[in-house]
Amino acid sequence: MPFVGLRVWAGTVDEAKILQSRILGRVVGYSLYLPPGYRQHSRRYPVLYLLHGGADGQPADWFRMAGIDILLDRMIGDGLMPPCIAVAPDGRRPGGDPRATYFLDDADGSYRWRSMFLQEFIPKVEATHQAIGTMQMRALLGLSMGGHAAILNQLQRPDLFAGAAALSAALRTPPQLAEMDQQAFEQRFAGAYGPDLQGEARLNEAWRMSDIVEVAAQIDPTPFRRVPRLYLDLASGDPFFEGNAAAHVALDRAGILHRFRVSEGGHDWIFWRDALPSALEHVGRIFARQYGE
Repeated sequence: MPFVGLRVWAGTVDEAKILQSRILGRVVGYSLYLPPGYRQHSRRYPVLYLLHGGADGQPADWFRMAGIDILLDRMIGDGLMPPCIAVAPDGRRPGGDPRATYFLDDADGSYRWRSMFLQEFIPKVEATHQAIGTMQMRALLGLSMGGHAAILNQLQRPDLFAGAAALSAALRTPPQLAEMDQQAFEQRFAGAYGPDLQGEARLNEAWRMSDIVEVAAQIDPTPFRRVPRLYLDLASGDPFFEGNAAAHVALDRAGILHRFRVSEGGHDWIFWRDALPSALEHVGRIFARQYGE
């Protein structure tokens, strides 16, 4: 591997970074990992964007629950991936609003998280920190709700991201979404798909624009035919297994190369901590190809 032999010590983590967003009209928080030796020179780095889970998920989970900084230190030292910057944006709504964003724009345009991320957050973060700032050196890693967003952004914006990995992506089949308990639907999708929707009315245009099966059938597969830029991993006991399996079949039918991995476990941190090294290895391979691998 081309990165073996680098002098490695501990990277640094800052969980209290902020960025002012014009699109959202508010400050957006994020957690930041800087690789070992970052402050010792002026070199520029690839960037990995970490998208957290829903419910009580937050950016700091990647460091407090998963220990991704320690894992990155080790994998960089072992030559399994190049030194990189990792950025975990806050996908929650302000003021304690419990509704999930799903890292999407609201159906009525009132809260445009995804527009903020793609149009403001990425350029500002990469201009602030020592990022290479090209598509080839930018990747996504998402967990549950964030896994859905990682897959979606990779499929719809291959010009922005070189690769994506999703752990236990929160993918639901149409019947699962239509039959979801009303309170659960409102908390998760009242913003992204619209409030007070019941049954098949939930399968609207906003849903179709973000459903992985629908999206896979509509996009140009050409950017995904040479190498597997997408990596999906989940447990056999995951409640989203059926949705992930449907996405896997749809990606295959569309001619989109990807990796699909299933092992024992559930939708929990026990599984995610075990699965994280392989997901990071996928990202490392994505970055390594750009270094001439």
